[in-house]
Amino acid sequence: MTSLADLARTHSSLDKEDIDHLNRLTAEWAFLADLSFGDLLLHVRSDDGSWMIVDQVRPATNQTMYAIDFIGVWATQANELMTRAAESGVRTEGEISLNVPVVGGDETSARVVAIPVCRDGRTIAVLTKEWVVRAGRNLGELERNYSLIFEQFAHMIETGTFPFPGRVADSSAAPRVGDGVMMLDLDAAVTYVSPNANSALHRVGIQANPVGMRLAELGFHDGPARQAFERREPVVEEFEQGTEVTLLARCVPLLRGSGDDAVVVGGLLLIRDVTELRKRDRLLLSKDATIREIHHRVKNNLQTISSLLRLQARRLESEEAKAAVGESVRRIRTIALVHESLSREPGDDIAFVEIVRPLLRLAEEGLQSPDRPVRFSVTGSGGRVPANAASPLSVVMTELLQNAVDHGFPEGSGGGDVAVVLSHDGSTLALRVVDNGRGVEPGFDLDAQTGLGLSIVRTLVTTELNGTITMKPATLEDLSGVSLEADSGRPRGTVVELRVPTLED
Repeated sequence: MTSLADLARTHSSLDKEDIDHLNRLTAEWAFLADLSFGDLLLHVRSDDGSWMIVDQVRPATNQTMYAIDFIGVWATQANELMTRAAESGVRTEGEISLNVPVVGGDETSARVVAIPVCRDGRTIAVLTKEWVVRAGRNLGELERNYSLIFEQFAHMIETGTFPFPGRVADSSAAPRVGDGVMMLDLDAAVTYVSPNANSALHRVGIQANPVGMRLAELGFHDGPARQAFERREPVVEEFEQGTEVTLLARCVPLLRGSGDDAVVVGGLLLIRDVTELRKRDRLLLSKDATIREIHHRVKNNLQTISSLLRLQARRLESEEAKAAVGESVRRIRTIALVHESLSREPGDDIAFVEIVRPLLRLAEEGLQSPDRPVRFSVTGSGGRVPANAASPLSVVMTELLQNAVDHGFPEGSGGGDVAVVLSHDGSTLALRVVDNGRGVEPGFDLDAQTGLGLSIVRTLVTTELNGTITMKPATLEDLSGVSLEADSGRPRGTVVELRVPTLED
């Protein structure tokens, strides 16, 4: 959908500051639609006098009038009303004939109020409130008060004091009109309270009739109102009211006059009870902290086991037994590394590359020797993986790195390079380990291998990860793709490709 700024630049002569003013208006106008019980449409005028609809908002307190969007459409109704409002600088009300069906009825006409949107004494756009008058129903007290509040904001739009200047705060999480409304005078005394706002007051223990009393006298936190009046701009604040209730409040000051002469005459206070939301947030934080603490303790326990095995290995005389214990220590350290990474990450998943990097450092420390220096590198990210897949993937990675060094670069070979390439296409994690070592023979069959390391890899990939794995001689294209060079005096190396489906939801 084309943005308001694009439409305004294309179909009007408004400058950047004018368009910024309109953007601030539409960032704030959701509560205006709620107060008006009508659809709001914003129009800009082209050089030939036509009106382009650049934005639209529907009320949450009433049934919308139009089921379709008119953004980017030339207005065909109320053009005369909008022109009169733009030229006079005063809102104009009238009736229009409908040429589109309305929601919930077959009416052929609707009421329209055209409100000039002013900035620096100039009308830069026109805001229309459009609604259908349905017979047989009188306005209640709430609707009458909301309409009076809307009239005050309409006056501020006419005089250019609404929207407020400066950066627009994110109001997406702020209370809406349906959550609860209180009208305040300049002394922060309540002049009107909606039923939902009254219920919120009762929940915090305020049973007295609040009308005519200042917020401070009621025992209600008046910080948002005081700040909004002093700063002459909306203020959103969350606070504890009592010991068990958390409220989110948004206070919008009401101004009378224009420009620098405008004075604060009161405010609109919207309140929402967010107690249950904050309780759930605290429970989630507590759960997350508990899980991270568990990962931390598991890591510590694994490190203890690793230390005990190393002590045991020192007492062994058989080289074969020492090698077996050393491999067990390496695998335990790998799993401990995963738990250490998970203990630092919020949530139930982790960026896989954050595990791969320390695994490469671990391989550099444990697999190299002076007569076979091996350089490790990683490219790509691989996306995020769930915690239950991180451990088997890490063990597989460690075994593949060990296999690449042991079989690709035997002692005295002069070393070489091992590259890890990660990618994720949204449904499958692809992991490639490429080395420029001795390589495997053509026709190599991974399923026929009986070594412990490759058996572990094959089992984890096909059972726990539900993936596939292939191992084959590397081609010049494989090596050049990861910036590795082949030695002309030996085979070109090995490439192992692992594909695991749907690791990232």
